[in-house]
Amino acid sequence: MKKCIISLFSALVLLGQTVWAQAPEPPKAERKPHTIHGTFGDREDPYFWLNDRENPQVIDYLKAENAYQEQIMAPTAGLQEKLFTEMVGRIKEDDESVPYQKGDYWYYTRYEKGGEYPIACRKKGSLEAKEEIVVDGNELAKGKDYLSFYIEVSPDQTKAAIISDFEGRNFYSIRIKDLTNNKWLKDEVLDTRNGCVWTKDSKTIVYGVPDKETLRVFQISRHELGTDVSEDVLLFQEDDPTLDIYVYGSRSEEYIFAQCSRTDASTSYYASAVDPQKFLQIEPLEENIDYSVDHTGGNQFYIRTNYKAKNYRLCAVEIGKQGKGFWEDVIEGREDVFLTQVQFFRYFMVAEEMQNGLTTLRIIAKDRKDEYIKFEEPAYYATLDGNPEFNTNNFRYIYSSLITPYTTYEYDARTLTGKIIKQEIIPSGYDKKLYTSERIMVKARDGKLVPMTVAYRIDKFKKDGSNPGFIYGYGAYGYSNEDYFDSNILSLLDRGFVYANTHIRGGQEMGGDWYLDGKMLNKKNTFYDFIDCSVWLQNNNYVSRDKLFANGGSAGGLLMGAITNMAPEVYKGIIADVPFVDAITTMEDETIPLTTFEWLEWGNPKIKEQYTYMMSYSPYDNVEAKNYPNLLVTTGLNDSQVQYFEPAKWVAKLRHTKTDNNLLLFKINMDAGHGGKSGRYEYYHEVAYMYAFMLHCLGQDH
Repeated sequence: MKKCIISLFSALVLLGQTVWAQAPEPPKAERKPHTIHGTFGDREDPYFWLNDRENPQVIDYLKAENAYQEQIMAPTAGLQEKLFTEMVGRIKEDDESVPYQKGDYWYYTRYEKGGEYPIACRKKGSLEAKEEIVVDGNELAKGKDYLSFYIEVSPDQTKAAIISDFEGRNFYSIRIKDLTNNKWLKDEVLDTRNGCVWTKDSKTIVYGVPDKETLRVFQISRHELGTDVSEDVLLFQEDDPTLDIYVYGSRSEEYIFAQCSRTDASTSYYASAVDPQKFLQIEPLEENIDYSVDHTGGNQFYIRTNYKAKNYRLCAVEIGKQGKGFWEDVIEGREDVFLTQVQFFRYFMVAEEMQNGLTTLRIIAKDRKDEYIKFEEPAYYATLDGNPEFNTNNFRYIYSSLITPYTTYEYDARTLTGKIIKQEIIPSGYDKKLYTSERIMVKARDGKLVPMTVAYRIDKFKKDGSNPGFIYGYGAYGYSNEDYFDSNILSLLDRGFVYANTHIRGGQEMGGDWYLDGKMLNKKNTFYDFIDCSVWLQNNNYVSRDKLFANGGSAGGLLMGAITNMAPEVYKGIIADVPFVDAITTMEDETIPLTTFEWLEWGNPKIKEQYTYMMSYSPYDNVEAKNYPNLLVTTGLNDSQVQYFEPAKWVAKLRHTKTDNNLLLFKINMDAGHGGKSGRYEYYHEVAYMYAFMLHCLGQDH
C-alpha cells in the first residue's frame, strides 16, 4: 500500500515541482449518539464508540487514519530517509555500555550493527575473560513485533530472571535462565508488572501482580523455582484502590520492600530477603507524605521523605520502631535545595541535590567534611549512575547537556579525583564549538521565573525573529525535565532551528513547591508557563512568530492538547505524542487502567470543584469551531497508560469542528504501546517522521 502511494506521488513530480492533482480527503469518524451520565450532569460523546478495540469498525477507522497520514507524508519519503541516515550516522552501531562490577562478574550490554535490541553479557573475573551472553534481545524478539525486556541476576549469579513484554501493554512475563548451562528453566510467571526481586538464597522470586482491568499492582506473590505457578504464595495485598505497589530489594540485599504509592503520598512495607513470609508496615499512609526506604546493613533503615521537608530530607530509624518521631535527620531538609536521591556505599554516601534547577553531587563520609562535585555549563544534566556494587570506594555519574554528549565519570571518594571512562561517540562527526546553549529565566504571567534552556547552531542563528523553533515540555508528576544530550536534535539545529527545553511547573526542577504549583487545582500554571516561554522566544526574536513547533508526550500530551485550545495562534504546528486528552471521562471511570491513584495528580471529577476546574482545560471537552495549527498526533493501539481511544476521539472531534485547512495527521502504531515501536532503528524512523512533518509544514520537503 505505502509503495503504491509513494509511486503515485513520484509520478506527479515534474522538474522538481510536486503537482497536486487533488488533495486527499481525511477520514471522518461516524458520530454516534452516546450520553455519559456523570456525577455533575450528562455529557454527549458521539465518538465514545471508538473505545471498543474489538469492534472491526474501530480498527478500520484507525487503518484509514494511517493510510491518510502515509498519503500526506509520501512526498517527504526522501526527506525521512535522509533524516534517518543522519541520525543513525551519529550513533555507534556496534556500541557497548560501560561494564559494571557485581561480585565476581563484570556486566554490560552491547549492540551489533544492524541489531534492533541489546545483548546482555558478562565476564568473570576481568574484562579480558571470555564473554558469556546472558540473553540476546535479538533472539528473544524473533517472530515478535514488539519487545521490551530487562534482567535481574540472582544473588549467587547462577541464574537470571528475564522479564519481557511482547505487546507494549506493560504486562511482563518472567522466565528464568540457568547461567551455568545457558538453558531455560520450565518456570514462567505471566502477566506481572514492576519487576521482581530474588530472595537471598537465589531459589525464589518475589513479584508484583496487577489487576487485569485497572493494571494497578495490588498483590505481591512469591514463586519458588521448580514449583508450579499455581502454587505461588500470596505475601501481601493492597486493597486501597488509589495505591500501586512497587517491589524492590534493599542495597544490602537483606530486605525486600513494597512501596505503595499514589501521586501525593506513599507507605512502605518490608520483609526479610532470606525467607519472605510477611510484609510489615513501616509507617501508615498519610495524606501528602511521601517516603521511600533503603537498608545498607545493621539495625536501621534510611528514609528519604518530604515529611516536615517539602524538598525532602534523609532520615535514619531503628528497624521495628514505629512513629515518625523516631526519624532522625541524616541530611536535613532545606528551603532552597531539593534532595533528588541518595546512593549508599559501605564507607560513604552520595547525595544528588538540585538547587535553582541545577544538580550537584555531595559526597558524605563520617571522617571528613562533605565534598561537592559542581558543573560549569549554564544548563546541564548530571545524575548518579546505577552503581550496583556496595563494597567500593568508587562511584560513577553521568554528565551531559544539550550540546555535550553523554559522558560517564568514575570518581574516587577517597582521593576526590575523577576520570572519564566513556564519552558518547558521534561517528559522523561532531564539533561542539559550532553550537551553544543558554539558560533563560522567563517571567510567567503570575511573576514566577520559569527556567528554559535553549540551544542553537551559532552560524545558523540570527536574532531577528527568522529562525524556526522547536519547544518541548512535560510538567507533571514531579518529573524534572532534564537538559540531556540528544544527537537527533542536531538535525534540527543544523537546519537553523532553535531548540528550547522548558522546566515548567508540575516538575520539581525548582523544588517541591514547583510540583505542587502545577498539579490539581493549579494545573493551568503548567500550560501558562509553556505558552509564556513560547511567546518569550518570539518576542525576543529567537524564533519566528510563524515557525514555532511544540512537542510533548503522555502527560506532556495533555499539555499539548491544552495549548492547542488555549493558544493555537502561537504555533505553526503541535506534535502530541500518546496524549492524555480526555481528562474528565478517563478520571471518572475507575475501570480504566491507572486511573484511581492519579486522582491526586489531576483531580477527581466526582468532586464538584475539581470537576469544574478539570472541565475548564480538558482538551477533548474544549475543542471549538476555530482555526488550529498543523497537528501531528500519535498513539499505540496497545498503550496501557494512555488508551489509544483518547487521541482517536480528540482527532475525530477536531476534524469535525475545526475551521482551518491545516494538516491534522493521526499516526497509530498498531503493534506498540505507550513508548512507540520497540527496536533501536524503529525509534529513529519515528523521530525522522516527526521532523519531516515539521519541515513539510515549512515547505522544506527536500
